[in-house]
Amino acid sequence: MIVIVDERNDVSEAYRTSLGREGFAVATFRPEDFSGWFHSSSGPDLSAVEAGVLGDFAAREGMARTIKAKGGIPAIALNDAPGLDATLRLFEAGIDDVVRKPVHAREIIARIGAIRRRQVVETPLLWDDGGLRLHGDGRDPEINGTTVQLPRRERRILEYLASNRGRRVSRAQIFNAVYGLFDEAVEESVVESHISKLRKKLRHFLGHDPIDSRRFLGYQLMTVERKLAAA
Repeated sequence: MIVIVDERNDVSEAYRTSLGREGFAVATFRPEDFSGWFHSSSGPDLSAVEAGVLGDFAAREGMARTIKAKGGIPAIALNDAPGLDATLRLFEAGIDDVVRKPVHAREIIARIGAIRRRQVVETPLLWDDGGLRLHGDGRDPEINGTTVQLPRRERRILEYLASNRGRRVSRAQIFNAVYGLFDEAVEESVVESHISKLRKKLRHFLGHDPIDSRRFLGYQLMTVERKLAAA
């Protein structure tokens, strides 16, 4: 889930729509509302937040420091006008990237992917094991060298599992990441249906299923080495 923070509802809604078309869940907040939610949220809720995108408002330098201090969530600032001093202050506050508007949703997604790759230096791709390669920037996965098109929700689930390398995530965490924390129109159980379809496709193309599920513990994307060791 990507969080958009801006004082202008029209700006927030425009990005909610454009990022939604790319398969990302988006939550929008006014600055004063975001602060209350962020400080009161639990670990599982915050783990669903893949990035914060901050519009142009007065308190965003302080908000950037808060976001980076609690969980190291990637943070991007959108600037309406050029200004070196303002840009330098944002970087000093911990912002990972500053982008001049207008900016396409796909560029925002690509920049988030680049930030995450920098955070995990040893992994140039989001995932590259057993014939499965995930880029994490909106592109479809490559399986044994061939690009395989997946429905947006299934691709997002696969990317979320890969971004949580080495740990299990619950159905609720996956739902929050893919559909957002505030989508009451969809039942959480839809995650199981998406994962079932995804696993069938992975078995078909890979010859094995890299997704390991444990009752009450959740789901984990496993390397071939770990899969064999657990067998």
